[in-house]
Amino acid sequence: MSMSSNEKLAIAAHLHVLLRRKTGRVTDTEWMASNPVYAAEVIRLAHQKAAEGGHDDLGILADRLEAAMAFPDAPVYRPLAQRVSEAAKAHSARALSARAPAPPAPGGDSAFGDSQPGVDGAPRPNSPRYVKGLR
Repeated sequence: MSMSSNEKLAIAAHLHVLLRRKTGRVTDTEWMASNPVYAAEVIRLAHQKAAEGGHDDLGILADRLEAAMAFPDAPVYRPLAQRVSEAAKAHSARALSARAPAPPAPGGDSAFGDSQPGVDGAPRPNSPRYVKGLR
């Protein structure tokens, strides 16, 4: 059995509301639904507050979140058309990058060749400050 992240988020949001109303404690629902360590601490706190204040609903909801966190997120379904489209775009990008011409070497035939840095990125010695006399 797996549980979707939306279901975990719904349980976390419900627990957040109960903790806020009954104990004044504010939690982060998204972090609770995605981080098992944070969820475990909130679950521990909810059980503690349920025992101290007689809030049985907090304990029940903490148990639900604990059960939900025991299962990994369900895989997200992507329609076949979307998967094919993404694969075609990736293939096209790889093909274009394979055909792309190499960038010109520093100091090539460009009018800016004299002002470009050397291969290591450092300025070339004795290079003019301005390009072809332009300021």
